[in-house]
Amino acid sequence: MSSTSTTAAGTSATAACTSTATGTSATTASPPGTAARVVVIGAGIVGCCLAEELTARGWSEVTVLDQGPLPAPGGSTSHAPGLLFRTNPSRTMTGFAAYTAERFHRLVEDGLPCFDPVGGLEIATTAERWADLHRKAGWAASWGVAGELITPRRCAELWPLLDPDRLLGGFHTPDDGLVRAVPACRALIRQAEERGARFLERHTVTGIDRADGRVTGVVTDRGTFPADIVISAAGLWGPVIGQLAGVPVPLLPLAHQYAKSAPLPGRGAPDGEHARSGRPILRFQDADLYFREHDDRIGIGSYDHRPLPVDPFTLPAYDAAAVMPSSLPFTPGDFTRAWEESGRLLPALAGSSVEEGFNGVFSFTADGMPVLGESRELRGFWLAEAVWITHSAGVAKAVAQWLTDGRPSVDVHACDLRRFEDVQLSPAYVAERGARQFDEVYDIVHPLQPAELARSLRVPPFHGRQRELGAVLLESAGWERPQWYEANAPLAGSLELPPRDAWSARFWSPVVAAEARATRERVALYDMTPLRRLEVTGPGALAFLQRMTTNQLAKRPGAVTYTLLLDEAGGIRSDLTVARLGERRFQVGANSARDLDWLLRHAPADVRVRDITSGTCCVGVWGPLARELVQPLTGDDFSHKGFGYFRCRETYIGHVPVTAMRLSYVGELGWELYTSADLGLRLWDTLWAAGRGLGVIAAGRGAFDSLRLEKGYRAWGQDMTSEHNPYEAGLGFAVRPDKGEFTGRAALAGLSEETVTRRLTCLTLDDPAAVVLGKEPVYVDGAPVGYVTSAGYGYSIGRTVAYAWLPAADSVPGTAVSVEYFGEKVPATVAREPLFDPEMARIRR
Repeated sequence: MSSTSTTAAGTSATAACTSTATGTSATTASPPGTAARVVVIGAGIVGCCLAEELTARGWSEVTVLDQGPLPAPGGSTSHAPGLLFRTNPSRTMTGFAAYTAERFHRLVEDGLPCFDPVGGLEIATTAERWADLHRKAGWAASWGVAGELITPRRCAELWPLLDPDRLLGGFHTPDDGLVRAVPACRALIRQAEERGARFLERHTVTGIDRADGRVTGVVTDRGTFPADIVISAAGLWGPVIGQLAGVPVPLLPLAHQYAKSAPLPGRGAPDGEHARSGRPILRFQDADLYFREHDDRIGIGSYDHRPLPVDPFTLPAYDAAAVMPSSLPFTPGDFTRAWEESGRLLPALAGSSVEEGFNGVFSFTADGMPVLGESRELRGFWLAEAVWITHSAGVAKAVAQWLTDGRPSVDVHACDLRRFEDVQLSPAYVAERGARQFDEVYDIVHPLQPAELARSLRVPPFHGRQRELGAVLLESAGWERPQWYEANAPLAGSLELPPRDAWSARFWSPVVAAEARATRERVALYDMTPLRRLEVTGPGALAFLQRMTTNQLAKRPGAVTYTLLLDEAGGIRSDLTVARLGERRFQVGANSARDLDWLLRHAPADVRVRDITSGTCCVGVWGPLARELVQPLTGDDFSHKGFGYFRCRETYIGHVPVTAMRLSYVGELGWELYTSADLGLRLWDTLWAAGRGLGVIAAGRGAFDSLRLEKGYRAWGQDMTSEHNPYEAGLGFAVRPDKGEFTGRAALAGLSEETVTRRLTCLTLDDPAAVVLGKEPVYVDGAPVGYVTSAGYGYSIGRTVAYAWLPAADSVPGTAVSVEYFGEKVPATVAREPLFDPEMARIRR
């Protein structure tokens, strides 16, 4: 990571030969994808990679500023131990790491590659960790990473200092290794400079110039640099740069301890900077430790200490720091337990001592992911923050593609700075969740496991009623979301369900099955309030939405349409539900703040896009008795003829004005009922009272996900992303090329569901008792060919349903496959979808 203390902007080519320059205000920014004056703030590994990637794509007017001396200006890059492990639960992050390893292996400095593939070894000393390594091996197979589960004896062969009697096994990844970060920066600087870039050391950013909502330049203590694009790659100083730009940078710098032992007898002599490790990187996650060789000494990194947050605004300048700004004094008391555990794992350390150590500062975010992308509030100001060396070159490539091509070639929605809600940008939230990420770096975290801190931030108006019903609450985007309700436990008593393993039984209850059954047999209320709602109005609203989305929206008021947001390459940015409430008024059901940002960026002057989520709420009423519940509460005709499927109207439910939409994400008759937040509690109580005689229940997300999988309804972000086109994802029905021009239309020309080479494919597990949860590898004839996206038990069909990306040749119904779950190959079969009610008779009645 980089070591600047503020932001910086690019200079013109005429000033490229000088060490300092004072510029005038920048000209109008270049159109997207065309060469521009770029200033990168921070010459750590990310900033250097960005300069190299941009200049390799023909953008030569690139200036990189840093407050410290080059090539080691004092940020995280300058002290990081250089570990690179590819395998990650995120496919995107795994890809970033893979590219970083490949790029640095090709990069040579001082006669040596800048990446040394010594391999990686993760060991297990507990049954829980050994099981987790099986899960991790599954991720590796899903994402194409070479890896092997090995015996304790083999672990000791790879690391002779290990005591094999303490081990249950290990996970060996032979292509992982060590990055020589500072030499890599030297090589990247040289390559970028050869193409026209310049790097200016000892330039402290003191301001960001702007005009008309765009960045125009970077002010430093040695002059002003005009710029069309400014990229903050300042690492732990990111919040400082962000404050200068008026853009929140939601990261928390935290200190992490790293120490080196005294020389160990018989392990060779140090060889200066060029000393190379011969053993794999060793991770002992049961004790929150990792190890690497420094020739005759052992380096030990520890997350087994209290979070040590660092205020980036108070860090010393480079020359005022004892070592460097990001290297703080070692606190021995925080390392006591780490040293004891190290000696137990590696007995040779028992007679040694800590010879040196430091507390090195790194960046953490609330969800452990980087922060990438352009600010909408300050156009031309980009972030490439909270990026570790492991992912540095991969992130830089993605950001460079974003700038030069208009989009990255990989899905980055989980890294996008716009993924955060406003409440998630508060300093208190960033601090609490960032510290949690530090605590959980090496923890075994269940995919459904919610945070314990910064909770109850966003709740529906009927949250009190949910708690009265014993809601078991998980959390997403700050929303409290019921997974099931303990009040329904008596309904589960008579169910015969297959037993679950300990992992899949976490954050699950038989009540989920009872709620799914009650929805199929009677009627249930679902909290749909967290669904993002946008209002699009104005004279140009229809034309705007027609241009932005794929389906035909030119319908009479009262129509609801499922449609897609694509990027220019035809990738699925999001899926939307668009209700035409009037000639010039639409309500859009969206997925995230990214959708709002995308529409706002493209909206013309005669269109207003407004987020109405926080001022409204929604209750889904679904089940075969939904009409019997709702019809007595309204004077409008809610019959199938009077209120057809995918129709909407504004009406009243009792005393409550609502926008009713006849939609169903669970495959049953029903409506989504929207009202203002002040009337939400009254709406819930009205529906609840009317449904008591019908056996109404409240149902949670567990049942919701089970029911939607049985119907084959996709979940954007899980099942499909911008890496997939509509025909691959089975959503070609939502594309109407003949309606006229829309974003992504040209890229889809000539494509169809018949010509795709891969498909999102429905699988059912052959064993009714088997369960998978998502991200597992799928095998055909013993070889991994794809991976699971979404999975859950289908209580109506009596077996697990999984969706997976597979080659088209392997997606034919009836094809036998297997899904690897914790090391076991579970037989499955490709199924024709939808699995439940393919005639749609239950919804359209």
